[in-house]
Amino acid sequence: MDRNRLHNQVASMRRSLFDQGYLDDQFIQLEELQDDTNPNFVQEVVTLFYNDSTRLIQNIEQALNSRPIDFCKLDDYMHQFKGSSSSIGAKKVTNECTAFREYCNAENAEGCIRSFQQVKQEHAILKRKLEVYLQTVRQASQTA
Repeated sequence: MDRNRLHNQVASMRRSLFDQGYLDDQFIQLEELQDDTNPNFVQEVVTLFYNDSTRLIQNIEQALNSRPIDFCKLDDYMHQFKGSSSSIGAKKVTNECTAFREYCNAENAEGCIRSFQQVKQEHAILKRKLEVYLQTVRQASQTA
């Protein structure tokens, strides 16, 4: 694929991630921190996010399966997850975390379980989309 076509594809993919509401302005700030001295900054931050969020998902699943459910502990885990999501600009994931926390505050176990499925779904969708986007960015930078 020629250089201009790859760069156009990157721009289109990026615009789509914002237009579809997957990312917000925080992601732009991450991109602005990337430079020649740290050319993989965004990739590294996203990788750290997914490593950390995988651990948090496991903790939340365990807390949801324990009886009685400790809503304070669940809320703490989801607060961490929401903060991590927000820090990379994961808008839809962050919004789903907010909904989950509302169910936690109401001590609504069924709501938490349903909401958690949405959190995991948005998390997985964004992961796939960012993997493809960042791979295309790498290809475009190698042809520069």
